[in-house]
Order: sequence, then C-alpha cells, then structure tokens
Amino acid sequence: MGAGRSKTVKKWSQRVTDTSDALTLEDSVFKLRSPRAIAASLKRSAENSRRRKSTPYRSAISMLTFYINRGGRNLSAAQHKKLEAAKNELRALFERSPSE
Repeated sequence: MGAGRSKTVKKWSQRVTDTSDALTLEDSVFKLRSPRAIAASLKRSAENSRRRKSTPYRSAISMLTFYINRGGRNLSAAQHKKLEAAKNELRALFERSPSE
C-alpha cells in the first residue's frame, strides 16, 4: 500500500450492492440451500423493492448475474452450478424463456 492509504480496503462491489438502485436483498440470499429458494427470495426482493429502476425480472436476474461475476474464481463449482440453476428457476418463476 502507498503512503497515506489506510489498511482497510473497501471492495467496490460491496459499495455497489449497498448504494446502487438495484435491490434490497434478504440476508444471506445467495447462501440458501436450493436454487429455487434463491430465486424465490430474489423475486420477492425485486417485487417489493423501491430501489430498483427496471422491471422486477430484470432487476433480479441482474443482481444474480452480478453476484456470480463478483464471486468469479472464488465460487466453488458447486456454488456456481447452484447459482446458474437459480437463473433458470427465476425464469420459471417469472414465466420467461431463456432468451428473455
């Protein structure tokens, strides 16, 4: 670290999550056991959130994609697979096709 910088490093992704007009998420939503539970929680958050600027579906899928991308190589294969499955569950809950 350079001179004058504090030792606490803030992650830009956490700032985005906290301050953007994306969604107000339930606690530990991405740690839920099943893809269906993750998708249902994101759907509830998207439909109830006053912070979103887009449709509930787009907000929910965007937040899930953001989390997957933010996790990157730190996500285990099992976690990544579960989160990708949650995308399909979200599409089903919102009655969307994979191309939407």
